[in-house]
Amino acid sequence: MPHQAQHSRSKGQQGFTLVELLIVVVILAILAAIVVPSMSSASDETRQARFAENLRNFVTTAQYAAIKNQDDIEDASSGVLPVDLQPYIKAKTWENGTPMGGVWDSEKSSFGITSALGVHYLSGGAPDDAEMVAVDAIVDNGDLSTGAFRKFAADRFYFVLVE
Repeated sequence: MPHQAQHSRSKGQQGFTLVELLIVVVILAILAAIVVPSMSSASDETRQARFAENLRNFVTTAQYAAIKNQDDIEDASSGVLPVDLQPYIKAKTWENGTPMGGVWDSEKSSFGITSALGVHYLSGGAPDDAEMVAVDAIVDNGDLSTGAFRKFAADRFYFVLVE
């Protein structure tokens, strides 16, 4: 009998205690609290980089189309691919919106410029200026009030093709 009691006690000690499990959970929670914000920041940087890359591609395409057609890109409704760009850009690529929310847009003879491409946040939800300054630093000079990439209104950010 004494041997049997000893056997069951050693069997009970094979698992983890509640305290040990709680310590592991707390450690994992602390690690998650450290890692998650850095992942969120990386996600923001990724979205900004994708937005900047898409914008550069659209701007280059628009410049090519303007030279080929010998005219500036036409104005189109926000989210609608301009006719001038339809031979070069898949409508779905344009009309699915930007990686940072909002929809792609073209402007002609408005906001004091001749021609521009950019993003329009139709129903609010525009990122704060700091996010767009980060994009501006990638595609232009890092200042939303000067250079080619500018803030036209609280909900509009455009790359000026022709002043």
